[in-house]
Amino acid sequence: MTITATTTPGASLLSPTDHLLVLIDFQSQMAFATKSISTELLRNNAALISRAAKSFAVPTILTTVAVDSFSGPMFDDITEAFPGQAMLDRTSMNTWEDQAVIDEVNRIGKTRIVFAGLWTGVCIVGPVASAIDQGFDCYFIADACGDISIEAHERAVQRMIQLGARPMTSLQYLLELQRDWARTETYDSTTAIAKKWGGAYGLGVTYAKTMFGTSEGGH
Repeated sequence: MTITATTTPGASLLSPTDHLLVLIDFQSQMAFATKSISTELLRNNAALISRAAKSFAVPTILTTVAVDSFSGPMFDDITEAFPGQAMLDRTSMNTWEDQAVIDEVNRIGKTRIVFAGLWTGVCIVGPVASAIDQGFDCYFIADACGDISIEAHERAVQRMIQLGARPMTSLQYLLELQRDWARTETYDSTTAIAKKWGGAYGLGVTYAKTMFGTSEGGH
């Protein structure tokens, strides 16, 4: 049997128009007990994926739990990327059991959903498991999630993978949306996001542009 290769991207790769991003409980009280990732890195990665979603016009749901009575406001690292967007506050730990969130999921109408938030073993596992049961194609951004211990986070990651969810990382999310440096309409915003929140890779982009005037894709 002969197989012919083509330039068609894999069907499991994300594109800006094929999914919904749900950011869950990035709040002070939830972050205080998060020990599987440093607060600084968590905030950095939350900012990175928020700016990526905003840059590529990915429909995004922002949801909190007990925002006024217990958990505090959502990280401004996220809300600054979506000025004026309402946050859907819940009483349920499982986002998928909140009617306002489900109404918004149905209004947006995507069958592929990317999740990130706190805590991995409760507020991410819950909606991922529920959405998969209802036929949705689910991804989660593992380094933009956190839990009360590394053990708790890793067991939750394993559980979601066993259910069929696909793990990815924050920088991977940004670069998978860009995918081709010839996409000039988002080239500048992607490299700007990488330079500010992309860690060592961002330093490399800054170095190359400053020292040699070079860039990805010859731009």
